[in-house]
Amino acid sequence: MFVLIWSALFVSVKGSIAETGASPLVQQHCGKGYCLNLTERELTAEAGLCVVIPCSFTTADEFTPKHIVWYKCIAQHRCCEADIIFHSNKNTDKKAQAEFEGRVSRLEPDVTQKNCSIIINDLKESDSGSYQFRVTGELNGKQDGFTFIPRVSVSVKGLNLKPRVMIPTLTEGQQATLTCTAPGLCSGSVPEITWTWRGAGGTESYITGNSTNFKTENLAAFTQRHISTLTFNASSEHHNTSITCKINFTCGKTTEETLTVNVKYKKEITISGVTTVKEGDVLNLTCSVESFPPSVIVWSKLGSDTNLHNDTGSATLVIHNVTSEHSGQYICTVKHLDTTLNSYVDVTVTWHTKIQNGSGCVLQSEGLTCVCISEGFPLPNITWPLLTHHTEYSVITSVSNHTVNSTVSLTVKNHGNSTVECVSNNGNGEERENLLINNNLSKKDEPSSGLRWRFLEIIIAFLIGAVLSSGVCFLAKKCYRKEMTSSGHLNDTFVMLTRPDDPLIYDAQALQNNQTLNSNSGTNEVKYATIDLSLLKTHSGRKAARMRESTKTEYAEIKKVIKKEQEDDGGDDGKMLEGEMKHCETEKKDEEDEAVYSTVNDITDDI
Repeated sequence: MFVLIWSALFVSVKGSIAETGASPLVQQHCGKGYCLNLTERELTAEAGLCVVIPCSFTTADEFTPKHIVWYKCIAQHRCCEADIIFHSNKNTDKKAQAEFEGRVSRLEPDVTQKNCSIIINDLKESDSGSYQFRVTGELNGKQDGFTFIPRVSVSVKGLNLKPRVMIPTLTEGQQATLTCTAPGLCSGSVPEITWTWRGAGGTESYITGNSTNFKTENLAAFTQRHISTLTFNASSEHHNTSITCKINFTCGKTTEETLTVNVKYKKEITISGVTTVKEGDVLNLTCSVESFPPSVIVWSKLGSDTNLHNDTGSATLVIHNVTSEHSGQYICTVKHLDTTLNSYVDVTVTWHTKIQNGSGCVLQSEGLTCVCISEGFPLPNITWPLLTHHTEYSVITSVSNHTVNSTVSLTVKNHGNSTVECVSNNGNGEERENLLINNNLSKKDEPSSGLRWRFLEIIIAFLIGAVLSSGVCFLAKKCYRKEMTSSGHLNDTFVMLTRPDDPLIYDAQALQNNQTLNSNSGTNEVKYATIDLSLLKTHSGRKAARMRESTKTEYAEIKKVIKKEQEDDGGDDGKMLEGEMKHCETEKKDEEDEAVYSTVNDITDDI
């Protein structure tokens, strides 16, 4: 039993001495058959805690121990009854000092085990002094006692030991338990343990909805461990805050320990910056996410495997002198612990409006047609200042990708100006262009040097048509003469046969199949119509115009020949022939369709 108690005592004292730097070696002091076993004769302890004075003794064979007595004396002075701090005989009139009452206890109640160790709890600085041991009993049947000369010096200093706080790994949304263990292992008064949170600005508060538990663990008959636990639900608000465990001892001494709390968490991804930028400007986008530990952020562009930029916690993507190629969808990839999240943002690069080549005006008789082609993003708006002075006009607007084509047609009798202004604006800037007016094509950059050759081609086509018309009339007249000869008079019917693929007639009809959109307005506002540019066939329009001219000439020549023969052969037969020849004439429209031009070159082709 003594061995077990001594082992426990040794462990306890070792822990206490380890805190003060003392050595646990045991020294034996003997005299007249009495021996006292002590550790270091000088012990150091801290106020508010406890101190253990380990002690064992042996006596002469004829001496029977009954009680033990401990004194606290002034050094170099003899201890007396007034200096008693502990007496195991409760029936004696020799009382212990009042200030030690209830604070001193022995480790082993059975004196026959010859264990004289005591514990002094709730230490004060005034407990510092010299401690001496005495054993009382019977020697040869008579009351006797023996006081051991060696003394133990105890020095009590201020409380420096701090509680031990254990903080596990905290994750947002999960329950967590913190542990605070008071310093010291003595069975003294139970201390008060409190938890305090210190947030931003140094304000102190308790966690909402927390719960605390207190327990005392008995390690041995004379050692105890006081523990407090704090349970709460961790959140991002607790991250990077301070938590304090404070110990209040009965002697008025306090000690505390403060630690920083880290909580694993991740908030929503945020992307800041302007996503619509002008061409030539700087694209600046920042992707950030508040998290612990900090997240790894990577910028990339959809459709590309190249990482544009990466950083921790916050990543800023900067692209100087952006072009239209930088438009598209960008991806911010956030990697936090074992999770990966993506956030997307669409970037739009706009550019200034530009009036393109192919813009110009042409004057035909009393009709003025102008074409203005502008490119830009967003799509530009094309206006004609000229239209503010006119009430009747037509405007056709077509769109293809980022290009707008505006064609204006109006009737002018006396147009004294030599230019027409085209204004294009898409919000990024405005561009004005004065388009030259001429009977020949007036382009933005250069005049058409091949215009004269086009007029020459029209004249040649007219001459060829006239020759063909004469040939047809000659053959018709010859057939007529032959029938008159064989039958003696003209046939009742004269038929001219044509093939469906005869370009003389059907090419003119093809022109009617081309889609043309006209709009006349009585106001000064420009009206727009959307058309499909794929239906604009400039060459078919040019060919149809030429065929229409050629057909008109040929039919006119045929009709002229028939009338002449009517005068030579008589009235009735001539009328019948003229009536039948209507099959060779084309029907004249009341109103001609107006062509749609994709560039001003198409206007000249119709001249």
